[in-house]
Amino acid sequence: MAATAVSDETSALLRRAASDKQHVSGLTHRFYRYPARFSPAFARACIQSFSVPGDLVLDPYMGGGTTVVEAMVLGRQAIGSDINSLSVFIAHAKSSRLTESERHAIHRWATEIVPAIRCRDAFVRLIGHENRKPRNMASPETRWLRKTISLCMVSIDAHLLSARARKFASCVLLNVGQWALNGRRRIPNTGEFRERVTSTTAEMLAGAVELANALAAAGSEYYDPILRQNDAEHIDRDPVIRSDRLVDLVVTSPPYPGIHMLYHRWQVDGRKETDAPYWIAACTDGSGAAYYNFADRKVNAESRYFEKAVRSFSAIRRVVRSGAVVAQMVAFSDPRRQLRRYLDAMKAAGFEEMRQSGMRRTWREVPSRRWYANLKGELSSAKEVFLLHVAV
Repeated sequence: MAATAVSDETSALLRRAASDKQHVSGLTHRFYRYPARFSPAFARACIQSFSVPGDLVLDPYMGGGTTVVEAMVLGRQAIGSDINSLSVFIAHAKSSRLTESERHAIHRWATEIVPAIRCRDAFVRLIGHENRKPRNMASPETRWLRKTISLCMVSIDAHLLSARARKFASCVLLNVGQWALNGRRRIPNTGEFRERVTSTTAEMLAGAVELANALAAAGSEYYDPILRQNDAEHIDRDPVIRSDRLVDLVVTSPPYPGIHMLYHRWQVDGRKETDAPYWIAACTDGSGAAYYNFADRKVNAESRYFEKAVRSFSAIRRVVRSGAVVAQMVAFSDPRRQLRRYLDAMKAAGFEEMRQSGMRRTWREVPSRRWYANLKGELSSAKEVFLLHVAV
């Protein structure tokens, strides 16, 4: 596909979608506030513009699974992959179709079982979950909340029979735990936490029903997604992904050069990091921030970032067909210098930018996102750029 294949009408549609500033909503997109998640409207517009029902859509940095969910309801086959085990867990929870009996069991758990939980219950001493205590949750406020979460986790195992239902309820605890702990000046008490579990469960069940209805509307065009835990640099070695046909479209948001996000931890008690998300989801935390960001926060790590980018997108190129489009959102701590290096990395990996002569790239402001840039500290907002490439 040549750059001229993008019509003015399609370009206008993509620009509007890329600039969308509405709060994330609809389907199961609000199950968890994953860092760097992008607008479902953007993913939807890209999928509709560059693929047809039945095509294979890949997100090699799937994060919270936005592309996967949108591809599903649009009748495409979806592959989601991420180095983060927490990402894979969340994507499974967001893309699973619950039965009516499973929804009923989850509702009962949230409205009858959780409200009756008390931290002083005698069997709190027997909780196996307490054997793996999350870090930096030993202050008086967080300790009681940790015990409440532990009891909720035990109640999930005791009252929910199916793996899908248990995963859904664990995702509820992730959602509420993030609300209660991440960056909060005041930690909610256990009563507020239990009430939030009940209300959040109702909202998430409504989203699950909306997803089920959307998939039913797709009819025979619905496909179960393939969800894998992979370093994108080795995605071409995954036998499940390689056993399928070549990918028709990539819609993604990779790690950003010079900007670091806590994909793996929450911040509690004055910016101390806790691995509580992995404790709740029963996942394994890979490593520190550098594990999820291509490189660490040192300035001299920038070259390592771009070397990693070339290796990763070269592997992605080996699983996509010639002519496949790559649509992505990327941000930079120093756009004037880093954008050129990023485009060079994409070219080295086998992708050519789809940009009509004289057309300006689309940038969008992203407020209220916790980004950390080299030498600049925390950024209250940042700019992302929408890039289109084609596999040559």
